[in-house]
Amino acid sequence: MITRREFMQASMAATALTGFSGGWSRAAAQQAVTQDMLLDMPSVGNVTLMHITDIHAQLMPVYFREPSVNIGVGEAKGQPPHITGADFLKTFDIEAGSRSAYALTPQDFSALAGEYGRMGGLDRVATVVGAIRAERPDALLLDGGDTWQGSYTANETKGQDMITVMNALKPDAMTSHWEFTYGGDYVREVVEDLPFPFLGANIFDAEWDEPAFESTLMTESGGVKVAVIGQAFPYMPIANPGYMFPDLSFGIRERRMQEVVDEAREEGAELVVLLSHNGFDVDRKLASRVKGIDVILTGHTHDALPVPVKVGNTLLIASGSHGKFVSRLDLDVQKGAVKDVGYRLIPIFSDVIAPEPDIAALIDEVREPYAAELARVLGKTEGALYRRGNFNGTWDDVICDALLEQRDAEIALSPGFRWGASLPAGEDITVEDLHNATAMTYPEAYRNMMTGDFLKVVLEDVADNIFNPDPYYQQGGDMVRVGGLGYRIDINAKQGDRISDMTLLATGDAIEPTREYAVAGWASVNPEVEGPPIWDVVEAHLTAHGTVSPKGENAIEIVL
Repeated sequence: MITRREFMQASMAATALTGFSGGWSRAAAQQAVTQDMLLDMPSVGNVTLMHITDIHAQLMPVYFREPSVNIGVGEAKGQPPHITGADFLKTFDIEAGSRSAYALTPQDFSALAGEYGRMGGLDRVATVVGAIRAERPDALLLDGGDTWQGSYTANETKGQDMITVMNALKPDAMTSHWEFTYGGDYVREVVEDLPFPFLGANIFDAEWDEPAFESTLMTESGGVKVAVIGQAFPYMPIANPGYMFPDLSFGIRERRMQEVVDEAREEGAELVVLLSHNGFDVDRKLASRVKGIDVILTGHTHDALPVPVKVGNTLLIASGSHGKFVSRLDLDVQKGAVKDVGYRLIPIFSDVIAPEPDIAALIDEVREPYAAELARVLGKTEGALYRRGNFNGTWDDVICDALLEQRDAEIALSPGFRWGASLPAGEDITVEDLHNATAMTYPEAYRNMMTGDFLKVVLEDVADNIFNPDPYYQQGGDMVRVGGLGYRIDINAKQGDRISDMTLLATGDAIEPTREYAVAGWASVNPEVEGPPIWDVVEAHLTAHGTVSPKGENAIEIVL
């Protein structure tokens, strides 16, 4: 494992090379930042990789606030990506208030959103991809998955809006996660028509215990034979409904990964790239145990880092989410070894990067049937709405408040998904905004009776999935969001002992182990869940209140 000192030395060298961190003062960003400046990077070597991941069906530019809380445990404690806010700015020498600070931290989010605007948009991504291809014609574009899910139009078209636009971007390969929540059979049908490989070395036929999808793309870039190995999200039947893909099994499959890497090397691969949806900490551990991987393009946990992290001889690249960034990684590969590296995490500022006309027209075409509904205003927010962070975000608070009121519940539970675009303070809330935070294929808002003991088990299980010191037991989401409930969590306690002091906020009474409480929630992985879709519940809440005023305060005591 790389030491913190080694990381900092690598960070300073990479920062000097990329120019992303610390290079833009607020004044410079306002006066002089251009598309050419965002794309400018001295070419290095003979191979170029472009990476985008966790787009979550965001065709258009969005606001997306980075987390203020991202707790690392075990060997990851205090290591990137588990530093946020002012610590992040200090670590990477980024000036507060700059475009870099806005892109990479939650600092002054609403104020800087008004200054620097939205980020992402696949028409802007296309411009960046086109510029890199013009310079390096055989550069590889690799999609880390979570591409087809997360918006109103994706829900309405079963991801076909994203599939159409991504096909036009011409990636060389992709891997997957939420794609399978449209159903395993549907994914197979789509994959048959994709003009590029859908990779998943760790996806097996559950009955025959044999690979269900391609594992590896063998290709060439810069005269170098490159193996791109795909790793889908390993915890599919646990984190998402297994009944949607009953004939498939997943898993980290470390031994299988070593075999696939060895096979690629035996077939002459001079560069081995893992296109992964494991999550950053899982990939950090994998890199320390599987030999022969030169680069891991990591995804799932939505981390954005302006420099690579090196583990042994493996570089980990974290490219953020929601279309905010495109990574460009240049490699000088000679005789099967990486001799030099250039890297730039390219921020997709929609007010700076021009849309690519053909892709912009295609996006307009796939969105046009839904344009009026997408723009329909449901309410307004006085405070910033965001989800990303280990504990409750303000979007989650609004969702929980809606569940409590509209479903006549004492306690609300909302899943700790990391997807969902943000809104600055003072913005209208549209149908599109609501669905950016809720669009999925199992949205039923249930209302069940649960004992206090059962509620503790739920919280303990999720806490262990997030804060287990062994990354292979982490699923990569955030803590289940709660409404009407307070509790204390000791991050470093053993499994089953992290949660205490559970309190019903309406009365201030301690949660009783044997008493049953009316609990409303959504996104259950169980089959045959009954209830209205969550977006109808939240829309009714917004209609009733008009304006929401989330304060970002909750009754969770965190012990580190």
